[in-house]
Amino acid sequence: MTPHLLQHPRIIQRSADALIPADLDTIGLAELNEQAEMLTRVDRKYIVTRSHIPDIMSGLDTDTKVLSIAGVRSQAYASTYFDTPGLRSFLDTARPRRRRYKIRTRAYLDSGIAFLEVKIRGARNTTVKTRIPCSVEDARAGRITAEGEAWIRKTLTIAACETPTPGSLRPVLRGSYTRATLLMPHGDGRATIDSDLKWTNLRHVGTGDGEGASLEASDFVIIETKSGSTPSALDHLLWERGHRPARISKYATAMAVLDPSLPRNRWTRTLSRYFAA
Repeated sequence: MTPHLLQHPRIIQRSADALIPADLDTIGLAELNEQAEMLTRVDRKYIVTRSHIPDIMSGLDTDTKVLSIAGVRSQAYASTYFDTPGLRSFLDTARPRRRRYKIRTRAYLDSGIAFLEVKIRGARNTTVKTRIPCSVEDARAGRITAEGEAWIRKTLTIAACETPTPGSLRPVLRGSYTRATLLMPHGDGRATIDSDLKWTNLRHVGTGDGEGASLEASDFVIIETKSGSTPSALDHLLWERGHRPARISKYATAMAVLDPSLPRNRWTRTLSRYFAA
């Protein structure tokens, strides 16, 4: 099934539990962060057809652990991405600019917690993520408080990034998915497996036009490995199975699909292979 545009959202069924081997040991969130928080890391993303996942998962080291929160091995996430009216963050990614960033709120729906986050592309292709708590209500409604905006500006200034004009950030995209998180053996990195992916264009909210079109992708998952400079065991396993890192951004790629007028050359191969109409 090819990912398709929707004019009316529909309920997304959680199905990530079936993607992870049932016999993997579990680990709690505090212990996972203690062993491999990976806020500064090298990210590698892979787009994998859902039917290929069992073969990949069967090759995992038996010491791999899966995050479990309150007995649940997959968690529901909702993210809202913010940008300027001129889409500075998107365009810096599309060009691409060396010092670029993404701003979002993320709600962990099963845990009832949320964060305001800034992800910055740092030196030597590393990703640096910083975050502060925010209310779930603000995260779901696409709001950034004055304190949150001040923190964003300070964070970007410290990172030598050009800061957006005060008051210019607007919610432009909502994303939701189900995530399973793996801890590699010996704490050598972690990985996320995102399924039931959906995005909704928010750029016209408040203009009288309502929300824009939505995009669903149920036939593939996004595997993202997070490690130091050395690839993780899962990277090697994916390579052995014939999978290579793909150029995809949950924010920028979805924006390019939902608005064909935006630059998309950076993701041409990904768009033609996975998002063709």
